[in-house]
Amino acid sequence: MRTVQGAALGGFGALVRGLVGTRPRPADAVTASAEALHSLRARHGCAPRLLRTRSGKTVLVLLDPRDLRRFYAEPPTVLVADPPRKCRAPDPGEPLGTGPAYGGPRPERRRVDTEALTPGLPVHPSYPRFRAVLAEEARHLTAAGTLELGRVRRAVDRAARRIVLGDAAADDEQLTGWLRHLRADADDARVPQPPPNGPPSPTRTAARSPHGKADARIRAYAARAGRDTLVGRAAPHGDALGRVHPWLSALDTIPGTLLRTLLLLGAHPCELRRAATEAAGDPGPGELPRLRACVREALRLYPAVPELVRVARTETRWQGVSHPAGTTVLLPAGFHQRDPEQVPAAHAFVPDRWKGPGADRDVRMAPFGHGAGRCPGDQLGLLLTAALCAEVLRGHRIEAVRPALDPVEPLPALLDPRAIRLSLTRR
Repeated sequence: MRTVQGAALGGFGALVRGLVGTRPRPADAVTASAEALHSLRARHGCAPRLLRTRSGKTVLVLLDPRDLRRFYAEPPTVLVADPPRKCRAPDPGEPLGTGPAYGGPRPERRRVDTEALTPGLPVHPSYPRFRAVLAEEARHLTAAGTLELGRVRRAVDRAARRIVLGDAAADDEQLTGWLRHLRADADDARVPQPPPNGPPSPTRTAARSPHGKADARIRAYAARAGRDTLVGRAAPHGDALGRVHPWLSALDTIPGTLLRTLLLLGAHPCELRRAATEAAGDPGPGELPRLRACVREALRLYPAVPELVRVARTETRWQGVSHPAGTTVLLPAGFHQRDPEQVPAAHAFVPDRWKGPGADRDVRMAPFGHGAGRCPGDQLGLLLTAALCAEVLRGHRIEAVRPALDPVEPLPALLDPRAIRLSLTRR
């Protein structure tokens, strides 16, 4: 399924190529985008720029840090996360939890997410079980002495299914595969062809489809899930089944973030020693403040969502200029988080920048967003990623990393987790 970001930014790479006059490789594209945005700001000032990409998309790009706070503060009645064409009734063929967002969380969805994810709590009430799950999966993860994306993804997938649906789902790779496939291809789902002797009943067709199979599997696991799973915590408060897919999808970002965090630690020996000391001592039940700061810093440098897109539902004015309803507004969050004009040591790994009490509210740095659009699972995501880092570091040293990073030079614009390989030795 193409994301909102992908739909709105389909021509943004072409726009950058048009500005710099070349076709960049993926790593170069990130740098080229930043250079193009800096060039726009230098030539035209900080006012938002309305740009037309080569694909014909018109995008209002926010270049002024002062506009960030407003972008995050506007309610969904003004700036909506999904374009109006996506504001439709749910398709009966869609899997549980993949229906469209209507600009903001519905009351029931918000209530279910709140009960399951406990936003605002640094340590989840189910953390004792979550930690046991992570410790068990980490033993398998580190057994080979190397970390690479495929191995990390398998371990995190198992942990995610256990955390969301319970231990019975641990080995169900088929369910994860179905959900990833549906997420990738939802917009292109084919209508089943009727058999020669007449069309089947809608109920039978839905049950035999990948959507129906995934739904049935989720329902079966949820019926047995304990109170310390996400679906078990949320079940008494609404349609928890409808949130399983989004929760599992969000946990899909952990493998890449984990590898980048450990790679950055391996390239910064002083930070690595501090993190390993914290992991060995674990000052509290999941607190891990230094490792959490390391994860935040890795996400600042390499955000899971580098561009945020909203569509204006009403006419809006940005720095005195009116733009009609339907205008696509783009916040290049990755650009602002690495803007050397606004962020000190923007291209360096500095976890201590997150120690200040106001760092989490700094709109220049938004690994999880701000305001009403802030990810409700931010604390849970930090907890699980930091705890898994701690499990790796508690029993192992990082001896070699690939790619090699120079801690003195600016860090690269892109770290593809598929290219990361870490060598471990037992302590």
